[in-house]
Formats: sequence, C-alpha cells, structure tokens
Amino acid sequence: MAPNETGAERPGHPGGKRRQKAGATPSPGGGFAWELLLPAAAAPARRRGRTLQSALRDAVRSGRLTPGTRLPSSRELAADLGVSRGLITEAYEQLTAEGYLRSGRGSGTWVGDAVRPGGSPAPGPVPERPSPVVDFRPGKPDLSLFPRGAWGAAQRTVLGSLPHRALSYPDPRGLPGLRSALAALLTRRRGVVADPDRLVVCSGVTQATTLLGLVLHGHGERSVGVEDPGSPVHGPVFDACGLRMTALPLDGEGLAMEPLRRSGVRTVMTTPSHQFPTGIAYSARRRTELLDWARSVSGLVVEDDYDGDFRYDRAPVGALQGLDPDRVAYTGSVSKSLAPGLRMGWLLVPGQLVDEVVERKRTIDLGNPALDQAVMAHFVERGDYDRQLRRCQRAYRERRDVLVGALAEHFPGTEVRGIAAGLHIIARLPRRYGPEDRFVATAREAGVALRTLAEHEMSAAGPDPAEGVRLVLGYAHLAPSEIVRGVAMLAAGVPGR
Repeated sequence: MAPNETGAERPGHPGGKRRQKAGATPSPGGGFAWELLLPAAAAPARRRGRTLQSALRDAVRSGRLTPGTRLPSSRELAADLGVSRGLITEAYEQLTAEGYLRSGRGSGTWVGDAVRPGGSPAPGPVPERPSPVVDFRPGKPDLSLFPRGAWGAAQRTVLGSLPHRALSYPDPRGLPGLRSALAALLTRRRGVVADPDRLVVCSGVTQATTLLGLVLHGHGERSVGVEDPGSPVHGPVFDACGLRMTALPLDGEGLAMEPLRRSGVRTVMTTPSHQFPTGIAYSARRRTELLDWARSVSGLVVEDDYDGDFRYDRAPVGALQGLDPDRVAYTGSVSKSLAPGLRMGWLLVPGQLVDEVVERKRTIDLGNPALDQAVMAHFVERGDYDRQLRRCQRAYRERRDVLVGALAEHFPGTEVRGIAAGLHIIARLPRRYGPEDRFVATAREAGVALRTLAEHEMSAAGPDPAEGVRLVLGYAHLAPSEIVRGVAMLAAGVPGR
C-alpha cells in the first residue's frame, strides 16, 4: 500500500491494483504515472515538491512516459499519492513551462513531444596500460616539493587582509601587485626588461602562446616557425589559432639561420636558454643573428623560458628578451618550479601588441582568479619563491648527477649531450645497444617508460642507426633511488652489454 505523507500506509488505497480510468493511457511498462512517483511522494515535506517534479521529468526523459501519454488529473494523482493537489498542480505547471508536458483547457495534461532521449552513450574508458614501474618521460616536476606550508601560510595571510573589492573581476592583465612582483623577479633573475604594464598574467605558457597566436592571426600572419626537434605542445596550439607550423632545423648554436630566412615566416617560437629537447643553449652569435633577422622582417621571436632558472654548472644565461623587448615576446610559468596544476604563468608583450593581447585575454576568461594571484604576489614578495627555486635546484641537480652516473655504470660509452640544466638530459647510447625501436620495446617490457629524441623530430627520417640510441630522459620527478633502479632494470634486459 502506498505511504502517506508521514510514511504510514494510507487506508483504503488499493495496493497497485488501481482501476484504470476511462481515457487514461498506460505508461510503457504497463503501470500508471502515479506509480513512477511513489518514492518521490515519500520525500520529506520541504523537498517533496521539487522531488516530484524531478521524478516526473526523469520519467519523460527516460521514455517511461512516452509522448502522447495522458496523465491523471491533478486531483486524481494527488489522491493516489496522498499529497496535496497544489503540489501536483505546481509540478504540472512547471513541467509544462519547460516543455516536458502540454495541456489545454478542458483537455487534460499530456506528455509533450519536444523531449528527445540523450545521444548515444559516451564511450567507456579506454583500458589503461599498466603503469610503468619507472617513468623517465620528460616534462614532469617533483610535485612532492610543492611548499604546502609556505603556500598555506600565504593563503591565510592574504585571506585575512585582502579587501573585498579585490575579489571583483580583476584587471585582465593581472593584479597590479602580482605584475609588479613578477616584473621585479624576472628582471633580477632572468635579465628581462619587465614593465608591469606590459606583463600579462596567464594560465601557463599554453595560454600565453594562444593569446599571441590569435593576435598574430588577426594581423594576417598564417604561419609560424617552430624548432625541429622541439616541444610537441607548440605546434597544436598555433594550429588551433589558424597558424600553420613550419619546422625549422637546428645546428650546434641554435636555430639554423639560412632555413629560417628561406622559410618566409615572420614569427618563430624558440627555447634559447635551454633548447627543448636537445639541451643546447643558443650561442651569443646566434642570439644576435636571430634578433637581426627579426628586425629585418619586422618579425617576432617568441621566447619560451620553460626552465631558465635551472642551470647547475654556472649562473643561468639571461633571457633573449632583454636584448630587444620590442622584437621578443617572453613567456614562462611556475609549472616546473611550483606545480602545473596552479595554471599560472606570464607573458611580457612588445609594446605594439599589448592592447590586443590584453583584449584577447579579457574575452577568453576575464582574467585569472584574483585570490590565487594575490597569494602568488605575497609568495614572491616574501622571498618564498626564491627559496623554492633554490630547493628545486638542489634536488634536481642531485638527480641529474645520479642519472648521469647510473648511465655511465650500466651503459659504458653513453654520451650526455646539452648543458647541465633543466629537468631532462639527452643520452646517446652506443650503437651496440640498438636498434632504437628494439631498445624501447625491451624497456617497455621491463616496465620502464622512455621517450626517444626521434619522437620530437618533425622530419620523417626516423632514427639514424649511426647515432645509436638517442633518449630524452626526464629525472626531476624521480627520487635518486628510483633513477638507479630504472637504469638497472634497463640494463638487465637490453642486449649489447
């Protein structure tokens, strides 16, 4: 028997054998509309109206009540469910307004025909491959180094002192306090020319690149040069902005100038302080040549300073932007120094592009979260960010040394290329450990994830057997013991030793 509003059985209600009224249309399951609503009718009084509406709405959406089904009158349904007629009338009116039901004076209430079942169900999750035991793929910082205590203290301080007006829509360029703090930091640490009015706080380097790409497309640009080999991220971002990617080769000093001049592009994306993935630093001569090229074509160099703070054998080379702020757009983030999940970075824009970049930023997201910006400003101003960089530098330098040592022990003759910097190395193993595809397959079987240099090359030439096995090995996210273990696991299964 159906429960009444207090949950007790309602005397005199026929338990599920209700006589069909003349003109009532059964629902697809052979029952009546009120039977679908019995659980909702037992909801607490404060939620009963909304629960009834939700249950009736779901019944129409799911097809249990099909288009053209006539519903009982509000009086009959209220009596069947043991609720007030007003609840049923309100539910019918609400769902009629939404298009689920239709009604006409004197003709009753019917299920409307506007509702369509949802599209095909989303595909199930792709079966995941077993996680590698040791993952040497590059680009990952050690998230356990995130300074939770200092960050939490900064949050508490900011929440206690932030004026209410600061929680309104922020300046799309970023909070003035954060832009000033970042400008001072970048000037001191990276040698850039950092005017806070030309600095835009972004959701990482990807958004900075997107903003520039959209503005350049608006200026009529249709192609942009990218380093080859290079980051797999830059190309798709520019492609989404309507800019064709032009792969440009490198030589021992940086971008090769003759291919760049012949390419016809006027914008090029570079990583001059620590080229990704080869690990070279652009020579002073190549930096000068690159800027001369940009001036000669009225072009733009986009500098991704993705790990410029992490140099282990000497002080980091200053950013290219400091040599010509009107021809270089400079971008970086805290993804490697703090955590990529913060989604915080910056873009120093040449003066002629500032207004357009800021307008693009405004229309995309109205600015980064104000509270996060205020916390970051406090974190930088107190010196906590400098302390975090020093902490990361110590940890990453140790891990790089451990990796280089383990390779020398287990794979004699390995050549480590590139400068002592960043979060990865290029390791060229002698040819006896090849071919490269077999080496990678053996590593996978052993539970070790790797990435080869060939995977970052845009040419279709493929691995060069004469070069041996060329690996891009990330180490920042691995403890020293994991690094040693991973190299030993590789050595145990690889032929040629």
